[in-house]
Amino acid sequence: MPVESVRFAGEAMDIAVPSRPLRVPGVAMAGFRGRVTEPAELPVVPYPATTVFIDFGDVVFVDEARGARAHGSWVVGLGPVGVRGGGRAVDLLQVRLSPVVAHAVLGVPPGADATVIGLEEFWGRDVARLRQRLRAARSWDERFALMEVVLGGRQEASRAADPEIVYAWRRIVAGGGRLRVERLAADVGWSRQRLWSRFRSQLGTTPKRAAQLVRFDRAAQRLSRGHSAALVSAESGYADQSHLYRESAAFTGLTPTALAAAPWLTVDPVAWVTPAYASEH
Repeated sequence: MPVESVRFAGEAMDIAVPSRPLRVPGVAMAGFRGRVTEPAELPVVPYPATTVFIDFGDVVFVDEARGARAHGSWVVGLGPVGVRGGGRAVDLLQVRLSPVVAHAVLGVPPGADATVIGLEEFWGRDVARLRQRLRAARSWDERFALMEVVLGGRQEASRAADPEIVYAWRRIVAGGGRLRVERLAADVGWSRQRLWSRFRSQLGTTPKRAAQLVRFDRAAQRLSRGHSAALVSAESGYADQSHLYRESAAFTGLTPTALAAAPWLTVDPVAWVTPAYASEH
């Protein structure tokens, strides 16, 4: 089980990743463990995947818009704004699900407007038993394997998203978020309105929002690797550099320069080598 220690917001954090490829496509997992001397609430950045958090420490997430607080086990949908999390004792399993997988394993995917939702709202009493088994696991690999079995079982027992929706999602990812909705609708043989409605009901967001998230995530990764905002905007499908500035401000409240140094991006090369949303078969 690969474990690497990184500096996260000035503190040491151990990050564990699965020692073998996961058998469920469209899923990525990582484990985080460490103690923080001076806890600071960090923003949850909009991302083109649904994220499941199962915490065994004292991490608390705050939904600024609703004034709600969540801890234990929770789900963050596609593209929340105004959600922050932090704690002193971090012992956290994080699972990223492509929207196609989230549709199957959660039943009703959280929408783009959703912020923090308790995992119990999707899996009921099974969550308490799952947390107990995960807490008792002797290693991160054992935790990953257990979670993989749970996700695989739920995916097999559930109804898959429509083939047209799966195709549309994959086209959005393959195109880096630059494909127009009208072209997608024509490719699947649907009207724009039907694609918009079915996409939203099954994946929890609209095709346009999904494309924005994929494009922005790729731009953020390039900024974190030292590419200039001018180059990233020109090569990522933005109309101009000010367009990138507006999306960065809307999604994170940061300029592209500040985004490039954001602490959450420092862990991505370790924890999320392959994005969950881009690993569909």
